Order: sequence, then C-alpha cells, then structure tokens
Amino acid sequence: MTQPTAPPTAPPPEHRFPPVLPRRTARHKVVGGVCGGLGRYCDVDPVIFRIAMGVLSVTGGIGLIFYGFAWLLIPLEGEEENEARRALSGRVDGAALVAVLLALLGCGLFLSMLGNDGTLAFSALLSLAVAGAAVWSRRRTAAAPDGGPRDAATAHAVAEAPPEAKAPPTPDSPSWWRDPIVKDGTTGPVATGYLWGPPDAAPSAAALPRDRRGAAPARRPRGPRGIAGFVLLLALVAGGLGTGLSWGSQPLGTSLQTGLACALAVFGLGLVVGSLLGRIGGGTILLTVVTSVLLVGASVLPKEISTQWMRTEWRPATAAAVAPQYRLGSGMATLDLGRVAVPPGKTVSTVAEVGAGRLRVVVPEDATVRIRARAGVGDVRLPGDPVNDVDVAPDRDRTRTLAPPAGAKPAGTLDLDLAVALGQVEVTRAAS
Repeated sequence: MTQPTAPPTAPPPEHRFPPVLPRRTARHKVVGGVCGGLGRYCDVDPVIFRIAMGVLSVTGGIGLIFYGFAWLLIPLEGEEENEARRALSGRVDGAALVAVLLALLGCGLFLSMLGNDGTLAFSALLSLAVAGAAVWSRRRTAAAPDGGPRDAATAHAVAEAPPEAKAPPTPDSPSWWRDPIVKDGTTGPVATGYLWGPPDAAPSAAALPRDRRGAAPARRPRGPRGIAGFVLLLALVAGGLGTGLSWGSQPLGTSLQTGLACALAVFGLGLVVGSLLGRIGGGTILLTVVTSVLLVGASVLPKEISTQWMRTEWRPATAAAVAPQYRLGSGMATLDLGRVAVPPGKTVSTVAEVGAGRLRVVVPEDATVRIRARAGVGDVRLPGDPVNDVDVAPDRDRTRTLAPPAGAKPAGTLDLDLAVALGQVEVTRAAS
C-alpha cells in the first residue's frame, strides 16, 4: 500500500514573490517600515537599505528626505490609504507628523551642506549605487510581468493551499456560539467569555448581576513620562557646543548652521524615539519646525560675515601703496585715499569689501573717480546725495563717475569697486 502524500502548503509570506507595488511592512519595522517594505519589494536584505539610509542621513540629509516622503506616500501592507492622503483629509496622526518632520530635518541638513561639494557627490554616488542594486535585484527575481509566482510548481502550491487561519471575533461582538439556544427557540443571555480559544476580556459591569456589581474600576496606571524636556536640554547643549566650537574659526553663517544642525539632529532623534514610545509632544514638534526655519535662514547668510566685530582703517600714502583688495568680515572699515596722488594718465584700481557693517571711503579731491558700490541689504551714499538720506533696500547697486572740481590740477583716475553684504557704503571727497 502506498502512503498518501501530504498536500502542498503555501510558502510563508516572507518567502513569497515580492509584491507588485511597494508596501511598508508592519512586522519587521524599526521606525516606519519603509526599509523593510523596500527590502521585500526588491528582494534585498532590508539591512542594506537601513545602512544606506543612515549614511545618507548624516552626509547631507538625503536619506531623511527620502525616508520622510516614502513614509508619507507608501501605504502600509494591508491598507490602501497612505499617510499623505490621511493628512490631506484631516486625519493627522503621529506617524504623518513624524514623517513630515523627518523630511524637514533632511531639508535643513541638505541646505547646510550645499557648499560641501565632496559630501554631496558622495551622497549622489551612494544613492545611485543603492538604486541600481535594487533595480537589478528586482529584475533578476521577476519571472512574471504581473508579479505572480516564479514557476508552475509554486503557482500550483499556492493555488492548492488551504486558506489561512483567521483569529476569532472580538469578545464583545455577537456570535452564534456565544448565544446558546434555549428550549423556546430564542437565544439566552450573552456569555461573558469564549467557549473556546483565547481567554476573554473581563466582563463589563452591565453584563454582571446586580449583586455582583462593585465599585468603579481602578484607574489605569499612567503611561511613560514624556521626553520633551530631556530632548530640549540635549538640543540646547548640542546647539551650543556646535556653535561654540566653530565660532572663532568659521564665518557667522557656517557657525550658526553647525549649531542649528546639531540641535535639529537631536530633535529628529527625539521624535523618532518618541514615535516608538508613543509619546510625541506638540512642543517638540514646534521647536523642530522653528529650528528648521532658522537653519534655512542661517544657510543664506553671506560667507563674508565673520563672528568678530572690528574697527579697521587703511591709509595708503602713495599710489604704489594702494593694495589691490581690502577686506573686513564684520565691523567698521575706513579706506582713506585722500593723500594718494594719482599721476596724470595713470589708473589705480582697488576693491574694498565688508561682510556686515559700514564701509567708508575717502577719495582725493583732484582725481577722477569711477565708483561701483553695491549693498546686498543696506544703503549706498555717494557725493552729492542729500544729507541724512538713508534708504535701506535689498540689492542696491550704484555706479557713478566723479569729475575733479573746476580749477584742480590734472590727475589720474581712481577705479573703486566697493561692496557690503549687510550694511552701508559711503564715499566722500577729501577736504581741501
């Protein structure tokens, strides 16, 4: 006699062919299930995606940007709606907020790295390498255009497999085996527990007889304490250390970006930990958004602005002593060219720049002066302007040629290129 063969069983869900569309996984997730879902979709170990996301997050913020938008746009397995659609319909929950804040954190870090070409090039190469490996693995494992099983044997096994076992209904839902039929054909009172299966929940007070009803149930124990205060303290310490360590060696914008990026990284880590613990505070979210906005503002500050305020005066005595360029980071600078005698037929050129503050230039009384003065945000005052006429505006750019006064001795030409990123440029004639 031949023994009957066992019917084929369906392979576990982890070993089935990857789905047609990516889905975030809820069984093996670490934060939002994005890397686990991408690993299953591309048939790649999700650890590869997690390592790549971590590296891309700290080397330019691209990983956080991608993870945040993927969390918003890729639905969870077993669901049809993604977090972005829920948020647009007014059903905002903690997962959508964390995804948005991760994307904002990534955008802030990316803006702070715009000047670092090497880091951005490395992030771009790593992103292309991971994307290429994922696409190659997806195409290698694909056998059917509709995402079906890889061969006929697997298809037959899946088709002949019995249906998956389902959990019993919830304890409070009506079911026929919990409503016993009495002699008159009606159903009796609802039982307080399952007749089989897992233990039922405690019966409600309404289902108990009056003589068994007691006092009000005890209060539930309080959940874990919030971590907002601890996260805020760490963010302040990280921001202060980042700014303080780079204050003397970096421009103002770079120093502020370093401190704000450190604080933003602490806030982002706190939001991730809070999402895992189920304790996401509105104050932490607000501070994270404010820090991101400040980081964006610090990233657009001119690099010429330094962290030290100084007073400088340059006084060349001859035309040969005029330097090609004068620069000051922040403070009050005076370029006195009143004693410079430019020989007739000669041209002396120089450039004077101040990051933030005031640039005052004194020109000779008998020379022809060609001036181009620029102010990123501020005011430009040239000889002949009304007294006390201060007009602060962005992108001020004025060009003028000052002719020597009547009766002056012939002299050469002085060519000046003056610029202030934030402040005032003032040009005056030397007194006779």
